[in-house]
Amino acid sequence: MRVPPGRQQIVLAALALSINRVVSTDHLIETVWGGDPPDTARTQIQICLSRLRRLLEPTGARVVTQSPGYRLDAPADGIDVRRFETQVRTAERLIMEGQDAEAADLLRAADAWWRGPALAGIDSDALRGTATRLEEERISAVETRLRIELALGRHDRLVPEITALVQAHPLREALQARLMIALYRSGRQTEALEVYRTARRRLADDLGLEPGPELRAAEQAVLTGSAALTGTPDDQHITGAAVPGAVTEPAPADQGEDRTPGPADRGGSGPTAFQLPTATADFVGREETIAATRGALLDRVDSVGVAVLLGRPGVGKSATAVEVAHQLADTHFPDGQLYCDLRATQQAPVAPAEVLRRFLRALGVPNPVVPVDEDERAAMFRGLLADRRVLIVLDDAATESQVLPLLPGSAGCGVLVTSRARLTGLPGSSCIELDVLTVPTALRLLAQTLGRDRVDNEPEAALALAHATGRLPLALRIVAARLNARTHWPLAGLVNRLADERRRLDELSHGDLTLRAGMALAYDGFDPTAARTFALLGLLEGPTIPAWAAAALVDDDRPFPSDLTEPLVDVHLLDVVGVDAAGETVHRFQELVRVFAREKLAELTTDADRRAAVERFCGGWLTLLAEANRRLLGGDHLQIAGPARRWDPPARFVEQLLADPVAWLESERNALRPVVEIAVRYGLVDHCWELVVRSAILLERRGYLSDLADLHDLAAPVVQDAGNRLGMAALVEVANSGLRDRYDTGTRRRQLTAALRDLEELGHREGQALVRRELAHLMFGELTTADATGASAAERMADERAAFELCAQALADFAAEGDRAGQWRTLMLQGRERVRRGDHDGGRADLRRALELADGTGDRRAIAQVLRAVGLAELADGLADSAADRLTAALDHVVALRDPLGEAIILQELGVVRVRQGRSADAVPLWRRSRDRFGEVRQDSARARVEAQLAALAPATD
Repeated sequence: MRVPPGRQQIVLAALALSINRVVSTDHLIETVWGGDPPDTARTQIQICLSRLRRLLEPTGARVVTQSPGYRLDAPADGIDVRRFETQVRTAERLIMEGQDAEAADLLRAADAWWRGPALAGIDSDALRGTATRLEEERISAVETRLRIELALGRHDRLVPEITALVQAHPLREALQARLMIALYRSGRQTEALEVYRTARRRLADDLGLEPGPELRAAEQAVLTGSAALTGTPDDQHITGAAVPGAVTEPAPADQGEDRTPGPADRGGSGPTAFQLPTATADFVGREETIAATRGALLDRVDSVGVAVLLGRPGVGKSATAVEVAHQLADTHFPDGQLYCDLRATQQAPVAPAEVLRRFLRALGVPNPVVPVDEDERAAMFRGLLADRRVLIVLDDAATESQVLPLLPGSAGCGVLVTSRARLTGLPGSSCIELDVLTVPTALRLLAQTLGRDRVDNEPEAALALAHATGRLPLALRIVAARLNARTHWPLAGLVNRLADERRRLDELSHGDLTLRAGMALAYDGFDPTAARTFALLGLLEGPTIPAWAAAALVDDDRPFPSDLTEPLVDVHLLDVVGVDAAGETVHRFQELVRVFAREKLAELTTDADRRAAVERFCGGWLTLLAEANRRLLGGDHLQIAGPARRWDPPARFVEQLLADPVAWLESERNALRPVVEIAVRYGLVDHCWELVVRSAILLERRGYLSDLADLHDLAAPVVQDAGNRLGMAALVEVANSGLRDRYDTGTRRRQLTAALRDLEELGHREGQALVRRELAHLMFGELTTADATGASAAERMADERAAFELCAQALADFAAEGDRAGQWRTLMLQGRERVRRGDHDGGRADLRRALELADGTGDRRAIAQVLRAVGLAELADGLADSAADRLTAALDHVVALRDPLGEAIILQELGVVRVRQGRSADAVPLWRRSRDRFGEVRQDSARARVEAQLAALAPATD
C-alpha cells in the first residue's frame, strides 16, 4: 500500500501513533496545518480520511468516526512503533529478571523494525516532537543493548556497528564510551584513545564542553588497563561512574530480616513511599484500557505522563488504576508510588494542600518543616521529585483545580487519576473512558468470584446475571458477594429477584457494597433542571436518545439542547454514543442507570407531568417527520393530518438535522417503534396514528415495509378501541398504499369504502382525495383481473367509469388542497390507464401534466416514476426512441437515489426498448445489470424473468 505524500501521510501518521484511540479532528487539523488552517480544513480532513479508508481496506484496518474525531482500528502489533515499544518493554522486564542475553536479542529484534528516521518525509511541526521522541527511544534502546552485549563479550562484532552509530550521533557520549571499550577489548587500545580525543575536540568546538563522567571514566580505564574493561569484578567503578559494559555482581541478600526497598535500591535519594493499595486479586479484562493507560504514562519523554480514567459509578475505575499502577511500579517508577483518595463523591473532598502535606510527610519531610502555604508545599513537592521516577495515583478526583497542584515537574514521573468528571483541562493529559465489561469478561469475573463450577452448572443463569447487572463490575461483585454468602442459593434465584426493575437496585446491595449510593452521590450534585432532565429521560425506551428529546421532555427552548444533557454526561449518568447531523449529541442510558432514573422520576413527577412530557416528546417527533416529508415531497403532501399537539425543536437545529431527510430516517429508524410504543402506553391516540402516517412514505421509499407493518399493528388496536374514525381511516389508507399485499382485493375495497365514508362525514378533503385515488388504483387492477376471468363487458364498463370518476374527484380535491404530489400521482395513474385502454392522446397529455407537477416538487423519485410512465406510454405508441430517452433519464434519477430495485426495473424495461429499436446486442448488458440488481434485493421471480429474456435473446446475439 502506497500512501501519497502530504496531508494523507500526515493524517495516517497521527492516527497510527494513537492506534485504537480517538484522535480529535482539531488535533488532525493542528497536525496538518499548525496554527493557520484554511477555512476548508475540516472538509479536507474528511476527504483525506475517505481516501485513506479506500487505501486501508485491503489491509483490514478501518478508520472509524467517533466523537470528537476518528479512530484507526487495527491490531496494535500491526504498527512498527508499537511492536518496537512492546519488545523494548519486554526486554526491560527480562533485564530486571537477569535474563540479559534474551533481552539483548529482543532489543536487536526491536531495532530491526526501524527502516530509517522516524516519520521520515512527513512535514508536520506537530509531529516533529514525536519523531524526536521516537528517535531518542530508539537510540536509548540501542545503547542499552550495546551495554549488555559488551558485558556478554560480543565486542568483536560490535565495533563496526558502534562506529557507524557514532558517526550518525557524534555528540552521544554513551556511544563513544561503548566504542572505546569494544576497541580496547579487541586489542585496539590506540584507536580507543583516539575516539576519546576526537570526541573531546568535537564537544569543545561545537558546545564548549568537556566530556562527561562516563566518557572520562572510559578514558581512564583504557589508560590504566582497568580490570573492569575486561569484564572482571574487582574494579567495577572508575571515578564514581560505572564503566559501560562492565559485569557487576549482585549484592548479597540480607539474611534473617525483611527489607523494604529504599533509595539505595532504586536509585533515588531520601525516604521513598510505596503507598499503593492492594491490587484486586480477581481483576479481569480491560486489556485495551490498560494498554492505553500505559501508553499515556510512558510515551512522554519530555513531560509528565498524565492518564485520567473516566467512567460511571461502579465501572471499575479505581480497580483498573491500581492494577495498572502495580504493573508499572517496579520497572517504570522504582523510586516510589504515592496514593490518595481525593473523595470527590463524598461531602468533603480532600483539599490539595492536605494531599501535599501527606505526600511530603511520606517523602520524609518532618511535619514542622512542611510549609503552611499551598503553593510552597507544591514547590517543595516538585523539588523532591525532580530527580526521581515516582507514580502518583489520585483516586476519585473532583476537579482540575484539585489535581493541578499535585502534578510533579519531573519528566520521569507519572500521574494516574480516576474521576467521574471529565477532567479535560489537565495539561498533557489523556482521558480514557471505561465502559461496562464485555459479556465474556463479565462471565469470567463471575467465574473467578463464584467459582467456575457454579457458573458452568448454570450457564444461562450466569448470562442472565451479566445482563441484569448491566455488566458493571461493582454490580457483578455485589451479586457474587450475595451468592457467596448464601451458597445454597441457585444463580437462577437471584436472577428472578433482579427481574423486577422496581427492586433491582435494592437487590444490588450487600454490606458496604451498594450501587445506588454511587449514583446518588453524582445525582445529588445536580441543579433542579439537571435533576428533572435526568428523571424524565427515564421515560424513554429507545436504543438512543437525541439531545432534543431532553428539551422536549422538560419543555425547554434553548438553541442547543445538548446543554441540558451535558451535566448528566459529565458525571457519567448518561452516555454519549454519537453526534447527529446538527452537531448535537446522541445519548444512551446504561440499563441500571435507567432504573435509577425511574426511581427519581417517581419521586419528582406526577402522572400528569409524565403524560405531558411524553406528549411533547411525541409531538417533537411529529414535527421532525412532517418537515422531513415536506423536504422530500416539496410540501405537506400525501398524508392525512390530525389534531395531535406538536412540539417544535429549535429551528436552526431542525434545519441542520434534516438537511438530508433520508439519512436522518436511516439514523433514527430503530427509534420509531419505541416512540409509537410510548404513545400507546400513555394513551396518546392521535399521536399514535399520526406517527405511523408521518413515517409511512419515508419507510415505503426505503423498502422498510416490515417496519411500517409493525408500527401500523401497534397503533391500530388503540385507535380502534378509542373509536377514532379519522385515525382509523388514515391507517387504512397507509395500509392500502404501503401494505396492500397483506389483504385480498375484496377486503381492501371494503376497508377503503368504509374509510371514504368516514372521511366524507368528517369533512376531511385531503383524506378523501387520498382514499379515492387508492380506491381507483384498486379498481383498475380489478378490471385487469376481470378481463382475464371473463367479467361481462357491462360490468367492466361500469367499474371503469367509476374508477375514472374517482380519479377526477381526487384530482379536484388535491388541487383544492394544493397537494401537487397527490395531483401528479393521480394524473400518472389516470394517464397510464387511458393509454392502456386506447386513449393514447388523452393518456399522454395526463402524463405530461404529471411530469410538470413532479418537476415542480423537486422530488427526484417522483420525477423518475413519471418519466418511466411516460416512457412506457410512448413505447406503447411505437415511439421507441423517445421512450429510450425517457427511461434513460429515469434511470439516472434512481441511480442517484441509490434505489437498486428501481434501477433493476428500469434496466429491464430499457432492454425491451433496445430490442424494439432493433439493437438487441445493446439489450444484453442492460438485462445483465438488471438481473444482478434483482438478485441484490432478493427479487428471485423478477431475476428469473430477466434470465429468461437473456436466454431467449441469446440466438439473436450470437
